[in-house]
Amino acid sequence: MESQNIPPYSDPKQAAHSLLDLVTELAKEVNPDNFDSSTVQLDSSLDQDLGLDSLGRAELIQRTEQQFALTLPSQTLAEIDTPRDLLNAIFNAEQHPTAIKATAEKIELPTASSYPDQVQTLQELLRWHVDQHGDRPHLYVYQDADNVESISYQTLYQQAKIIASRLQDLGIGPGDTVAIMLPTCNAYFYCFFGILLSRAIPVPIYPPARPSQIEDHLVRHSKILQNAETKMLITIEQAKGLSTLLKLHVPALEHIITAEEIEMLSAESVSSEQQQIGNAHPDDIAFLQYTSGSTGVPKGVQLTHANLLANIRAMGKAVGATSDDVFVSWLPVYHDMGLIGAWFGSLYHAIPLVIMSPLNFLTQPKRWLWALHHHRGTITAAPNFAYELCVNKIPDADLEGLDLSSVRHCWNGAEPISPTTMEAFTQRFQPHGFTPEAMTPVYGLAESSVGLTFPLNTRTPRVEWVDRQTMMNSGKAVMNLGGAVINSDKAAADKASNPKGNDDEQQDINALLEHSIPLIGLGHPLPGHQIRIVDPQGRELPERQEGELEFKGPSSTSGYYRAPDKTAGLYHGEWLRTGDRALTMEGELFLTGRVKDIIIKAGRNIYPQELESAVSQLDGIRKGCIAVFASANPKTGTEQLVVLAETKLNDEQQKQKLRDEIQNLSINLLGIPTDVVELCPPRTVPKTSSGKIRRSACKTLFEENKLNAPQRAVWWQATRLFVSSAKPAFLRFKRLAADWGFACYMWLVMALLAPPVWVLVAALPSRQSCWSVARWGARSLIKLTRTKMEITGIDNLPQDDSPYLVIVNHASYLDGLVLLAATGKEHQFVAKSELKENFFARTFLDKLGTHFVERFDTQKSITDSQQLAAFADKPSPLTIFPEGTLYRMAGVHDFHLGAFQIAVEKQLPILPVTLKGTRSILRDKSLFPRKGDIEVIISPLIKPDGSDWQATLALRNTARKIILENSGEPDLARENTR
Repeated sequence: MESQNIPPYSDPKQAAHSLLDLVTELAKEVNPDNFDSSTVQLDSSLDQDLGLDSLGRAELIQRTEQQFALTLPSQTLAEIDTPRDLLNAIFNAEQHPTAIKATAEKIELPTASSYPDQVQTLQELLRWHVDQHGDRPHLYVYQDADNVESISYQTLYQQAKIIASRLQDLGIGPGDTVAIMLPTCNAYFYCFFGILLSRAIPVPIYPPARPSQIEDHLVRHSKILQNAETKMLITIEQAKGLSTLLKLHVPALEHIITAEEIEMLSAESVSSEQQQIGNAHPDDIAFLQYTSGSTGVPKGVQLTHANLLANIRAMGKAVGATSDDVFVSWLPVYHDMGLIGAWFGSLYHAIPLVIMSPLNFLTQPKRWLWALHHHRGTITAAPNFAYELCVNKIPDADLEGLDLSSVRHCWNGAEPISPTTMEAFTQRFQPHGFTPEAMTPVYGLAESSVGLTFPLNTRTPRVEWVDRQTMMNSGKAVMNLGGAVINSDKAAADKASNPKGNDDEQQDINALLEHSIPLIGLGHPLPGHQIRIVDPQGRELPERQEGELEFKGPSSTSGYYRAPDKTAGLYHGEWLRTGDRALTMEGELFLTGRVKDIIIKAGRNIYPQELESAVSQLDGIRKGCIAVFASANPKTGTEQLVVLAETKLNDEQQKQKLRDEIQNLSINLLGIPTDVVELCPPRTVPKTSSGKIRRSACKTLFEENKLNAPQRAVWWQATRLFVSSAKPAFLRFKRLAADWGFACYMWLVMALLAPPVWVLVAALPSRQSCWSVARWGARSLIKLTRTKMEITGIDNLPQDDSPYLVIVNHASYLDGLVLLAATGKEHQFVAKSELKENFFARTFLDKLGTHFVERFDTQKSITDSQQLAAFADKPSPLTIFPEGTLYRMAGVHDFHLGAFQIAVEKQLPILPVTLKGTRSILRDKSLFPRKGDIEVIISPLIKPDGSDWQATLALRNTARKIILENSGEPDLARENTR
């Protein structure tokens, strides 16, 4: 406590410290489960960053006046947006204009967090760390399988400055593109930041892995370099011969040089100081991330400094990253998962990054796990195949003494995720300290920097088994096996370890699995980001309905570099297309495949990954070297199902037997035969640098007859294909017609019900009669649209006339109608004041006794809240949507405190009611209703415990926790998802 002889505001620095402590204490009280002390700074937003609504700010001002023994002007409540605003108000209250001008802006506070929250570019980020702890080790780079070299922030910065100076003397300047074709090594990190410090644009590309890839490597990289108009290529000595050929294809390419040659440039040929080129801007392109090309020609994704920092911060918040973590990675640094997720994420959060070459891992997968052991790694990431390699390629003898108990996040992404692999990895390494909760499936893409959805809570992987036939025929995820078979992989493993187990039980499980498709939960959108699933007409689909995945957020690219046509195809209004098919459950993302990879045949959606996975299990087939795709039959013009698989077999009889096995697999798995099975020698199936199958390239090779294999005769299937070709179109039309039919029917029902209901309500003198009519209209709408409404906890509704408040989550404009139909009670609804401007809405709601409150004027909002207290004692409950407004995206947002303050002041109980399903039927800003089910969960009354500020917070937190748990949706406190 400050001295009584010296007012706390007499020293600006001391006053700022005192105020921030006060703000921190209050923000922690208001949001105990979502509090991040790093957000409490002088320029933090009281609303968005700290979660202080109008009542919270009012409480802050009261405590400020008590703390500083002063009286603030009444308009302060409406004027303050940040603690700095309040600090200036403190000085103004004591009339110290000189202090405000000369001292307040120069206040230097100790860093509230160990993270650089205010930096705006990658260059600033590195300089911030150099200033804060330049000698702190940042990178631990494996030079080979055993030797590790550490690089501090200071070393990285100094070496990068040298590179930048020499690049500038070679003519590289702001806006030029410089390609880096280097393996994971010290020079890669120096060169990348050297290019950034020159304000040029790095273009990471991968070096050739083997001689057989030279032609494809040359063709693909020449296209990248042409598109990027690359001025310089930094590469390895072994690739210079190949790189020289690139000059013939890339006119802009002036320099092809190795990192060693840059370092060896004599002092006479370069200047000793970096030229003055100005600072980078947040909206400048930080680097170009060329997509892997698994579905077409590579495209250069433009990622700005603002994009990258937004993504890094959001991922760090989602996983609770701190400088106490240790990231261990073998991921290549020329791809987004290794470059942004591993390196930039570690750089930002001051996390030591232990990194080795991908070759170190691929040759000896155990090295990854032992690096986690030796360095006590807490975070790592890899595609699904890496976990499978660890399961299958590491002998038990190599695991003796291994300890993985330090690992808390094992991200699994970048390719289709197998529930079998996750379960097998967990079982294999659980005896070595690996916890099931550490396995974390995630989803991302280059167009969103890297990350898009992460599980927001620590949990075991979520696997939902849905009915195969329903999914194929209608795209709807209907649960088939339930939770009982989620651990079917474990049952299979138990069976393998106990051959004398129950064969009948195992057969039952296998039979059930044959009729099911596993879908992997990939988490919810990162903070500040949104996703949605749309139909072919671009309208948002309800939950559990498959469609195309779209997203938006601060990490989103502005488009593809020098490709306006491709950029135009990327955008759908303000949303970006992912090219992935997916669905959501309780707001969580579940992928089902690629838009271009989906094969519609015989009226069914065929998912190539599923057949590819099954074929890879056959003896004689090279694992991971199978491509399933659709190709137009040149004779009939219809699509045919093609399986392209690599094998080392040469005997034609053995190969024919393998083709027959693949056919049988397709019939058993999909219910239809394949049209073409092509067996080809090793290294025929093209892949991306990250190991993904390039199905588009496979299709091209097949259609251009470049597989050196004779095409299968198709005369016998021509008639069948011709007849069946109309069925997919018919099913698509049927689904579209059903959607439009329901939407039109629902609007027709509403159009028929609304006029008589409105007229009767407007004309009837008795409020009780008005409510009877309104309730009849709501129930008629639900009944006539055949909407299933399930009510749970109806016995929790109070039966006497004792007053209470009803608190409801807000998901749709249908919420009020559902409450009318479900509870049978007369409610005193609280609605936004904007509705008063509409004659029809005002007339209808007034007759039902609705109270209107202001949402945007802070002072009037508090006045309206205080006036509501006068109505709380009536028998009909005051019914409030504490989120204040509705949102299109699944999730429970912040609850405003007004209703809970009324309950505490009046000592009234609160009835929490949770609505599920209304959002999917009619979303915010949508006029296209969808068929769906509704669930109403009425929880027991909760009573206030006390009469002070803490009691208000406790009541709010309890009610919100109940509704959050019942909704099954993510916690979006302080998230703006509108």
